[in-house]
This record gives sequence, structure tokens and C-alpha cells, in this order.
Amino acid sequence: MTSSDEGAPRVPARISIITLGVADLAASTAFYQALGWRRSTASTPEIAWFRTADSALGLVPSEQLAADAGIPAGGEPAFRGVTLAVNLESPRAVDEAFAVAVAAGAGVVKPPAATDWGGYGGYFEDPDGHLWELAHNPSFAFTADGRLDLP
Repeated sequence: MTSSDEGAPRVPARISIITLGVADLAASTAFYQALGWRRSTASTPEIAWFRTADSALGLVPSEQLAADAGIPAGGEPAFRGVTLAVNLESPRAVDEAFAVAVAAGAGVVKPPAATDWGGYGGYFEDPDGHLWELAHNPSFAFTADGRLDLP
């Protein structure tokens, strides 16, 4: 199927929600709030919701998330093969955001530095080991409301 297949069924190219399984919902919620993220009033005792520029982030106890997907819980590897990224407007913005994450309790995985592809970035992990990249890519632009504007 190509993009020229008018009327053909498709999966829309958008990511609406990212849900992370967490060991301690209260602690993980506090971590993301310490980053400066506002907890949504749509949150319940079972899930904490945060609105981001382009999507929503949900935090759910790992056992509940596994049950919802119909898979066994536990046994998360140290590296899950996934990173989440926040792209920022400048190297300075990366450094400032990284300092906020560390002050909130993030584990430093790779401090921000110039990259071999001409950008700038670093990695931290949240309390459950989910990897986040904070990066500046000089080739990426942003819309007026702060969303990444890829060509």
C-alpha cells in the first residue's frame, strides 16, 4: 500500500498516547510533576495522565499495563529497546532541561554533549528505567506552539 492508495484502510501516522508501566505510581507521578509537567484532571487512582505538546503520557502500574495487554508482567530488561525524546530549541535549553530532570531525581545515563551528527543531547532515566533523550537538532524546526515540525 502506498500513500497514493486513495480510500485504502490505514493506520493514521500519529502517536496519541504513550503509556509507561511503573513500579510505584505515586513516585513516578511525583517525578514527572517535578519536571514541571502538569498532571491532567483526567487522572484516576489507577493512571496518571500528562498532556504533552503532541500527545499524552500515561503512567500505570506495570502489572496493570501487562494485564491490559494480556501478557505476563515482570522481567523488564535493563534496556527495553525504546527511548523517548524531547527535542529542544537550543543546546542551552537541553542543558537547562537536563538540570531540571536531575534535580527531579533522574538518573544520568549520558550527560549532554555535542553529537557526531551535528546536534547536542544527552540521556536520563526516570525512576523505572525508561530512557529519555533531551536533544537539539539544528535541522529540526518548531511550530509556534512548540511542536516539532518535520518536513
